[in-house]
Amino acid sequence: MQHDHEHYHKPENEVSFWKTPGGITLIFFLVVGGYFLIKEHAAHIGDNWIWLILLLCPLMHIFMHGGHGGHGGHGKNKDEGEE
Repeated sequence: MQHDHEHYHKPENEVSFWKTPGGITLIFFLVVGGYFLIKEHAAHIGDNWIWLILLLCPLMHIFMHGGHGGHGGHGKNKDEGEE
C-alpha cells in the first residue's frame, strides 16, 4: 500500500518567523522572562533539581516523539511478505 503525501515546501524567498523582527522580539522577551523566572525561583529549583530532571524525561518523550514519525513504520511494510 502506497501513501502519497503532499509535503509543504516553503518558497525560497519566504523568511522564517524567527528571523523576522517580531520573532526576534519574541525570543528576546522569552529569554528575559526565563531569566527572571529562574532568578526569582532559584531557591526552589536548587532544592528540587533532581525532580525537575526526572520530569524532563516524560516531557521530552511526549513533545519530541513527532520528530521521527511516531511508533509506526519501524519494521517492514505489511503488504510485503516476510522472507
